[in-house]
Amino acid sequence: MKIPFHQRLYLRIWLAVIATVAILALVAAWLSKLEVENDRAQRADREIIVRNGAGEIIGQAPIRLLRVPGQGPEFQVAMKDGSTLLIQLPRPPERPGGRPSGGGPRNRMPFSFNWLLALVACTVALGTYPIIRRLTKRLEGVERGVKQWGEGDLSLRLPTQGRDEVTALAKGFNDAAGRVQALLLSHKALLANASHELRSPLTRIRMGIELMGSSPSPAFKDEISRNIQELDQLIDEILLASRLDASETDIGTLEAVDMAGLLAEECARVHADLDPGDDASALVVQGVSRLLRRMVRNLLENARRHGAGTVTATLRLVGNTVELRVCDNGPGVPAALRERIFEPFYRLPGATERDGGVGLGLALVRSIAQRHAGSVHCEDAPGGGACFVASLPQAHERGNAATW
Repeated sequence: MKIPFHQRLYLRIWLAVIATVAILALVAAWLSKLEVENDRAQRADREIIVRNGAGEIIGQAPIRLLRVPGQGPEFQVAMKDGSTLLIQLPRPPERPGGRPSGGGPRNRMPFSFNWLLALVACTVALGTYPIIRRLTKRLEGVERGVKQWGEGDLSLRLPTQGRDEVTALAKGFNDAAGRVQALLLSHKALLANASHELRSPLTRIRMGIELMGSSPSPAFKDEISRNIQELDQLIDEILLASRLDASETDIGTLEAVDMAGLLAEECARVHADLDPGDDASALVVQGVSRLLRRMVRNLLENARRHGAGTVTATLRLVGNTVELRVCDNGPGVPAALRERIFEPFYRLPGATERDGGVGLGLALVRSIAQRHAGSVHCEDAPGGGACFVASLPQAHERGNAATW
């Protein structure tokens, strides 16, 4: 939308400043006029009185100033004997240049007070224009950037020079634009990878159906069942990942979850070693039980899938945080890839579909931890391998303040 010239912000601010100065000048001129009129009214009532040596009044008349070129001011006084007396005041001594040095009318400024106000108004108008224009140019730059970003250029970012409110606005826009761009790219990647991952089990199911004939063997049935289970798990993980990405989605009721008991059940299911750790009564977090179980299960299955032997799970209370550590003795994760493995559908180099998993397990672990105000990261295991550490606030620290 093109803004008309008369509605541009810099012009409106500038005109507002000029109007304010003009009103101030008019008020000052009006007050000056009132002062002059008041002074004249007071002079009209003043008189000149002439007394003799005995103190008697011998002449009296209202003040009537007479000006004679080349002379000082004169006053005419009517005497009681009928004569007229002229009283002349001497001219003030002149300074070099021919200008009088005394006060009075000759010491006036070379222009009137109204001209002085007009000069001040012009000075303010000329001085404020570049400042106002510079400010509004930056705002126009923000407006153009927002418009260009809204037209689809999601990589656009606004300049952030300065330390004023416009800079804060530009930084806020850049942060919001970065989050929106990352979210859209994540969704695009999720859709692209999901279509690829869904195609693989569907293709195997179709080929199995075509090859199994009228009397399928148990091996064919098992293969089709495995592919259907993989497909069902993939769809479930994609739906859960989408719900976790939407922060306003209601994904369950908060409750006190016994992490020690939950971890014991999941370790027994995958035959992992459990270190009992601290007092179980202190290892309680506030959250959604099924999501926390999914987080623990994904960590254990990931360790079993990529480890070369026993999986060890440990639960500790570190300060006000319940810390879960799941370690394996596999090849480990290179330091440069320890953040990327939490991206959706990312697999380590050399991993294949036969290794199991579609690359969503660890992404769900991080999403669940973050939705519980926690975090998760990967580090080296003490005896070799990888160790995943999930940290969650203790139950009494979060109380009922959690939002979903």
